[in-house]
Order: sequence, then structure tokens, then C-alpha cells
Amino acid sequence: MGASEVGAFAAYRSSLSAFTTLPREEESALAIRYHAGDERAGTRLISACLPFVVGIAMEYRRWGIPVEDLVQQGNVGLLRAARKFDATKECRLATYAAYWIRAEIREYVVRAYRVVRLGTTKGERRALRAYRRTGETNPEKLAAVSGLSVERVTELLPLLERRETSLDLSVGEGGSPMVDRMMSEGPNPEEATLRGETRSRAGRAVGEALAELSDRERMIIEERLLREDPVTLQELGVRLGVSKERVRQLEERARGKLKIRLAPLHDAA
Repeated sequence: MGASEVGAFAAYRSSLSAFTTLPREEESALAIRYHAGDERAGTRLISACLPFVVGIAMEYRRWGIPVEDLVQQGNVGLLRAARKFDATKECRLATYAAYWIRAEIREYVVRAYRVVRLGTTKGERRALRAYRRTGETNPEKLAAVSGLSVERVTELLPLLERRETSLDLSVGEGGSPMVDRMMSEGPNPEEATLRGETRSRAGRAVGEALAELSDRERMIIEERLLREDPVTLQELGVRLGVSKERVRQLEERARGKLKIRLAPLHDAA
């Protein structure tokens, strides 16, 4: 990516800072309006997910394809997802759209990979021979022996390393496509979003369940279940002025209430 392209992409990413994740209720309302024909609502709905597309596109940056091209393809997937998104389901647009975003980017990566031909210049042929002979993957060393710039060698390396491998062949029996195996390490945005939503929903449910307990039951639960170093039944009995057995009974009753109150959350997991 040249200096001007880097600057343009940086400016684009900077412009996305104006877009923040929508509250669930607002997202649902916008989706309903969008499907009813309100294009302005659709623009607002889609714009809020644009930073999410960049995050996914960055997972595929190893393939030497300009990230801005990957983002553009990811945005196509986001548009497709927004048109199909059902606001009545228990799912956020970003989570739903991740499949479509990745599908568009993967298809683009495979197409781009197939049309690239190595060895069209003397420098590329030298780099290819050096790589085949030594397995060298240091861009600076390959640049030195080939006469190419370090930037160009960096772009070519993913192709050199996987030149003989078909991207849409699976790895092992029942394995995933190679293009998926070459993504960056760490949780992807879809997983991070889903985990965040699950934690938020669980936190609200636990808070509501605790609020329905009596003061004494809530104190026992907090001291016995929510602390890293739980207080003993004997200690709680002294503090509450009751026997250890009575604290055990209160704890068991409170646990039963929580179990019933949190059952829907467990079933949805």
C-alpha cells in the first residue's frame, strides 16, 4: 500500500470514529423502518456497523491484498446482511452480518489470489527462486537478493508461502478452508460481540434476580457465592444472630429462587 493509499485508509478509519454501536432498541427500530422503505434509517443502521467491517477485514490482511479493498468487499456483505436482518430475532446486526461480511471477503481473496501470477518480472523470479531454495521469509533478505523493495516482497510473501495451496481446499478431513486458517490469531469480532452481549444479558439477569431476594438472603448469596473467599456458615450465623443450620437453610432457599429466576438464561445459552 503506497503512502497516499495509507493516508486515505487512515482518514477513512478516522471518519468511522463518529459511528458508535447502537442500543438494541434503536437498532431494531431502525431496521424495521429500513425494511419499510426508509433509506435514511438504513444509512444510520449500516453506518453504525462500518467499524466492525474494518475489524473483520484486518483478519485477512496477511494475503497481501490492500485492506481498503477488503473493507469495500466487507461493506458489500454488510449491505446484504442489513437487507436480510430480522429485527425481531434475539440477535444484533453485527453478529448476524459477520457471516455475510466474511463470505464476501473470502470470495474476493480467493479471486485475487488466483489471478496473481508470480514471476512476471526478473525481481519476482529471483525472489521466487530464493524462497524455493532457502525457504527464507525475511522480507529484507529476500529484497536484498531479488532487487525488489521490502514493501513489494512483503506483499508477495503470502503468495510465495502458499503458492501451491488452493485456498478453498479444506485442511484435513472435515477441516476448514485454508483462507480461514490464515486469519489473524485471537477472537474475531463476531465472537467478541456475542460474548459481550451474553455477559451483559447475564449481568442484568443476575442483578434482577438478586433484587428479588430478601435482604438477609441477598447478603448470604453475596458472601457465600459472589466472593472469591466465601464467608463460612458459622461466621454468617454470628453476624445474623442465627444458628449455622439456619444460615444453610436460608442459603438453600435463596439458591432455589435464583435457579428458577435464571432458568430462562440458562436455556438460551
